[in-house]
Amino acid sequence: MTGTKSYTPPKVWTWEKDDNNRFASINRPVSGATHDKDLPVGKHPLQLYSLATPNGVKVTIMLEELLEKGITGAEYDAWLINIGEGDQFSSGFVDINPNSKIPALADHSGSKPRRVFESGSILVYLAEKFGAFLPTDPDQRTEVLNWLFWQMGAAPILGGGFGHFYAYANEKQKYPIDRYAMEIKRQLDVLDKTLATREFIAGGDYTIADMAIMPWYGALTKGLLYDAGDFLSVQDYRHVIRWTDQIQARPAVKRGRMVNRTWGEPSSQLPERHNASDFETRTQDKTGTG
Repeated sequence: MTGTKSYTPPKVWTWEKDDNNRFASINRPVSGATHDKDLPVGKHPLQLYSLATPNGVKVTIMLEELLEKGITGAEYDAWLINIGEGDQFSSGFVDINPNSKIPALADHSGSKPRRVFESGSILVYLAEKFGAFLPTDPDQRTEVLNWLFWQMGAAPILGGGFGHFYAYANEKQKYPIDRYAMEIKRQLDVLDKTLATREFIAGGDYTIADMAIMPWYGALTKGLLYDAGDFLSVQDYRHVIRWTDQIQARPAVKRGRMVNRTWGEPSSQLPERHNASDFETRTQDKTGTG
């Protein structure tokens, strides 16, 4: 299909459910819960409800990095939210995130649970709570937050824009694919030129900005998003690839990318995480030694 058919928007938009779309069972133009279900609560103060999408991976990487630094207060339970099945529309999840998007965090360390939603907000919350991966120097802190909010604003162009029209739309259309591909390549160029002069995205230190950007743009340059590596000539962005390889080699990142994952190689999956020993048990299961 070339996408040459024209479309004239009606005077007033109305929802026409498209049962042929892969997201038809969960997409709707209203918010709120669709069913009553409480969320599980484990033994740790930090309770994460998520899935290993790029947005979910940001937070599990952060938590594993905190634990790697010996910050035991960052121990957490990670519960699987199957967004394809509509778990994000349960009454319990909506209470934590009225926007029904993963990840969502509940901090039970105070007198009453505190909800934290939006991946960028969770990263800042954890960084400030534990004093890590967010500089206190005003200039350095501002630069980290510049890039964190760059990611929060840019990634919807990659996911809901390019990803939708290139990978998920029922009909391939030239205009939206070209429009979003052009913008994604511009964004990659911004990152590549920045990383040509810096080890990490905000300077010489590894921060929450790297944790936020790598799961989206690093994964894209490694051919892990939308099967679009050749289409976007991602091999051209060699500084982004260098940076991605460096981050993905970190032990905490390797663990964080496994948590709440239910696809890919079985050895890369840890649907729920409740203790550090879960990773060891998973390895033993895969090698047949456990």
